Amino acid sequence: MLKVTGPSPSGICLEKLANGSYLNMAPHPDGSNRVFLSDQAGKMFLATIPAEGSRELLTIDESNLFLDLTKEVHFDAELGLLGIAFHPEFLKNGRFFVSFNCDKVLWPECSGRCACNSDVDCDPAKLDSDNGAKPCQYHSVISEFFTNGTYVKPVEVRRIFTMGLPFSSHHGGQILFGPKDGYLYFMMGDGGRKGDPHNFSQKKKSLLGKIMRLDVDNVPDAKEMSEFQLWGNYSIPKDNPYSQDKNLLPEIWAMGVRNPWRCSFDSERPSYFLCADVGEDKYEEVDMITKGGNYGWHYYEGPLPFNPPGSSKTSNSTKIENPIFPVLWYNHYDINQKEGSASITGGYFYRSSTDPCLYGTYLYADLYAGVIWGGAETPVGSGNFTSSLIPLQCASDSPISCSSETEPSSSSSSPLLGFVFSFGQDNNKDIYLLASTGLYRIVRPSRCSFHCPLETIKSVAPSQQPDRSPPSPSSSKQLYNISILVINILAWCSLLVVR
Repeated sequence: MLKVTGPSPSGICLEKLANGSYLNMAPHPDGSNRVFLSDQAGKMFLATIPAEGSRELLTIDESNLFLDLTKEVHFDAELGLLGIAFHPEFLKNGRFFVSFNCDKVLWPECSGRCACNSDVDCDPAKLDSDNGAKPCQYHSVISEFFTNGTYVKPVEVRRIFTMGLPFSSHHGGQILFGPKDGYLYFMMGDGGRKGDPHNFSQKKKSLLGKIMRLDVDNVPDAKEMSEFQLWGNYSIPKDNPYSQDKNLLPEIWAMGVRNPWRCSFDSERPSYFLCADVGEDKYEEVDMITKGGNYGWHYYEGPLPFNPPGSSKTSNSTKIENPIFPVLWYNHYDINQKEGSASITGGYFYRSSTDPCLYGTYLYADLYAGVIWGGAETPVGSGNFTSSLIPLQCASDSPISCSSETEPSSSSSSPLLGFVFSFGQDNNKDIYLLASTGLYRIVRPSRCSFHCPLETIKSVAPSQQPDRSPPSPSSSKQLYNISILVINILAWCSLLVVR
């Protein structure tokens, strides 16, 4: 049964566990207090989270990498290692997936079809260079890796997806598995440039500006690859909204997004799939993603019509049937009055027992603001959200001062977060902030000057049981064993049509 939300939080108490800057965090599928972290440059680490209140630091050996893709990854402002996801049956099959960008000039294996093509009335020869890069010089890639235990160096098994990008920004890049269906969701931005000038996000034959849903458990045969003109080594779920529609690409789950930056499923209500979408001129937004949904970009930004460059000033509202409007949004000017810029960072529904007053609140941030908002749904199940800014403090006994990189905190103070890149979650459902100044954990409010009447003052021990996703919905999905992995490696070159 779904628990009701607690009393409104008076504030969020944080402790700082590390000074390193990370972009992705995933709990170890074994249910322990270990997590995987990765940075944008292409390094992936295995770390141990200390018990809350122990005053211990995050344990991580950055000299002993779990995975090093720095030779393959092209690291720039919006390019790099953007997502990691572990298969729901990782403990049995050792499979995990990495989403990253590469440069075909620097890495010959970085080669795929260009997203700017005749199917979408786009000619790459007519596109200008972007930050010194030619059209589709950079690619978006998903690779599958295998490891026989977390201390055995992973090996790449196959390339799942490869697509050339027309410009150097708005790539999304996050990947995650659906908690109910076991399929891989892939968030892709509109490809870049002001106003999505080619309207990729609304074009039915483009995967730009879309959220994709892929079956990575079944290897496609030659007929499926030819029929659907797949961009890689995956199959199409039969219940995808456009799997039988020849006018739309079958990978599409939802469309009309600009640059989705961090999405998550609610662990207690898997049908609640929220994505933060970075805006253009005025609004940042959070969307409730549904099957076949169209979220309006580039005809809408936030709750209002948007006039793309070169268009008339009249409303574009008639160009989309039944657009889905955001459940939460805010104006750029409210965040950064001096420059008027903002960039939303999506988070999670808070489902930990550590701070009962946050329970059921959707937490999100902004890259430039260094603050956290809470979205409360009232009543629960209505889809109607209201947002409020939640005060932040640093615990007086934080292992690292939130304002100093070397000394423990001596008093509760407002943390200096810097840029909030992402959120993370461990197996206890505790929430972490991955920021430019370090890694922070949300802890008991009483460790700061906040009061929650429902708080239980006790140490929370890490869960020892894995929080596994439900089994795959298709009986045809078989677990990979070593022999199948070897076959995939041998067949990789012949199966991969996009290289």
